[in-house]
Amino acid sequence: MKKVIIGLLGTQLDWRGRGEDRWDAWRPTVSLFQHDDLCVGRLDLLHEQPFHNTALQTARDAMQVSPESEVVQHLVDFGGDPWDFEKVYGTLYDWAKGYQFDTEKEEYFVHITTGTHVAQICLFLLTEAGFLPAKLIQSSPPLGGKRAKGSKARYDVIDLDLSKYDKLSTRFEEQAKEDADFLKSGIKTKNAAFNTMIGRIEQVALRSKEPILLSGPTGAGKSQLARRIYELRQQRGGLRGNFVEVNCATLRGDLAASTLFGHVRGSFTGAQKDRPGLLREAHGGLLFLDEIGELGLDEQAMLLRALEDKIFFPVGSDAMVKSDFQLIAGTNRDLRRDVAEGKFREDLLARIHLWSFTLPSLAQRREDIKPNLDYELLRYAEKYGRSVSFNKEAREAFLHFALLPTTAWLGNFRDLNAAITRMATLAARGRITTADVKEEMTRLEQSWQRPESELPASEYDLTNILNEEDIAAIDPFDRAQLVYVLGVCRDSVSISDAGRKLFAVSREKRAVANDADRLKKYLAKFGVKFEQVRGWEAGVM
Repeated sequence: MKKVIIGLLGTQLDWRGRGEDRWDAWRPTVSLFQHDDLCVGRLDLLHEQPFHNTALQTARDAMQVSPESEVVQHLVDFGGDPWDFEKVYGTLYDWAKGYQFDTEKEEYFVHITTGTHVAQICLFLLTEAGFLPAKLIQSSPPLGGKRAKGSKARYDVIDLDLSKYDKLSTRFEEQAKEDADFLKSGIKTKNAAFNTMIGRIEQVALRSKEPILLSGPTGAGKSQLARRIYELRQQRGGLRGNFVEVNCATLRGDLAASTLFGHVRGSFTGAQKDRPGLLREAHGGLLFLDEIGELGLDEQAMLLRALEDKIFFPVGSDAMVKSDFQLIAGTNRDLRRDVAEGKFREDLLARIHLWSFTLPSLAQRREDIKPNLDYELLRYAEKYGRSVSFNKEAREAFLHFALLPTTAWLGNFRDLNAAITRMATLAARGRITTADVKEEMTRLEQSWQRPESELPASEYDLTNILNEEDIAAIDPFDRAQLVYVLGVCRDSVSISDAGRKLFAVSREKRAVANDADRLKKYLAKFGVKFEQVRGWEAGVM
């Protein structure tokens, strides 16, 4: 491929007069043509009008050294001040946008040895951003500072694709892993899908200022993750503003708009003084709107404009307010369904859906319960100043219960946190025993029970877990019974809970209640497992 170098004229170093002694001095631009292993096909030499003659002499000398090479001069105008960053960058940007690059036939290099420091920085930034699809090339005088005729000058090529440098690549990978661990609060999670998602969030958090949408069930950790994203951006992304959090489910009526956008005194009954609002408080920082689907349509419209234009009007004010913040939105609802039902603005969803991540439930990450158990014990110790631990048998008993497919964890990590807090508080002498665990297991199962309801047969579709051929092989009588049984299973927190409902009468006549076993055997006749029914409803399948 033809090698093309783009560079600025060195108004001092490239000019050594017109006499023969000019060949005794090191001239950065001319030296590029003096290397046997660097065959320059063309030099695009940028210069301002006052230095036209210097550029012309430099071009002639370069072609004298390498007759087969071409030098093309380009006039640029820095407005008389080559140290004005805005002007220099804008001029070079415009020149790059108008240049016809042909990367299939030509290989480009940007010479960053000549020009002011401002110009060199601008060339670097344009190359790093891809406006100049090139590698950097840097020329330097011979070792020892010799500038005698015939001495060997040097040059170095710098590829800004840093992933090609093995040591740097390893350091970047280590830093990315540290950042991901930070987002996970140092918890050594094992769920592969969750770890992959956190890796993506780490990349987005440090590279993008666009809104992020965190979906997932209540208690899955959206609020904690949002705060960790903010703290990571503070450390590595230079974020300077505040972290502002509000649950939109707590905002109603005038309070919603006033809380978010502020108000002026007298704008409504009770508005006795001005209020800045959370959007203004989040200027330069991060705003976390949890349960964003609970916002009213009017507030959604105001939020959309604030996101797109960085401006909004406080309630009752004609004066526009500016606020530049990043938004993280949280929801446990299907906002697409809300859009279809007219409860959520489609344009706002499109705006906040650029980066969308769904946090799995605790039931979908059972392999992460063990490391989170240790984390919750550590949190308890930090909060209450009291170190608590399990004895061996108690820990094994709790983990066995926690990992069972039929253990519901309806409140997700909030349930786990509450369980550890209760057991740690009640633990005598800082040791959680099997008795404490059994008491907590009962308490959790009771908290997950819901009022029983009669399920019409039509409310459960057998095709959720059986194919049409299997369904056709079941007698209509058995099919109706199976539909009812599966409906009860779906609405039960455990197989034992479902068994108690289904065998509520006959169990009273038995000396030993084995409801779970009876139900398990019944489902097995149709090739169905209890966790399949619960798993499908929770989106686990």
